[in-house]
Amino acid sequence: MFELKRLSRDAVPAALEKAERYRLLNEPLEAESICRDILDVDPDNQEALVMLLLSLTDQFDERLGDAVEPAREALARLRDEYSRLYYSGLLCERRAKAHLKRGGPRAGHSAYGWFREAMEHYEKAIEIRPPHNDDAILRWNTCARVLMANPKLAPEAEEAFQTWLE
Repeated sequence: MFELKRLSRDAVPAALEKAERYRLLNEPLEAESICRDILDVDPDNQEALVMLLLSLTDQFDERLGDAVEPAREALARLRDEYSRLYYSGLLCERRAKAHLKRGGPRAGHSAYGWFREAMEHYEKAIEIRPPHNDDAILRWNTCARVLMANPKLAPEAEEAFQTWLE
């Protein structure tokens, strides 16, 4: 096995910029790796935790099962309540979109549930948002528009069940 080389603490700001650049280039694995290097030398770096969370959620389309738990772990380490709520919403929203892209027999129901959970997190974030920060409102509206534009995205119908003996 390999022993990873340790990033120097003074290289953290430049490494954060590189992680963001790799995310923008749609290379989330590279961004994730850089964030992990940063967190090895600065475990409480909130910017690196957010970038790690975003890098992991960027991978939901390809590796949803492997990326969800590490994303939740990064989310739990955020100190700010607003950030935890906002990024919880983002995690759910991206999970909904991954279900949509994958398709399948229950994909619409799953996506609907994740969009609604995202919207609940955004609603809580809206209540405590910092001044002049309407990011949670913008995300909530996006989820609402997706749901309104796609009638196949709906909660699972509660079927009236009767046994044949009744």
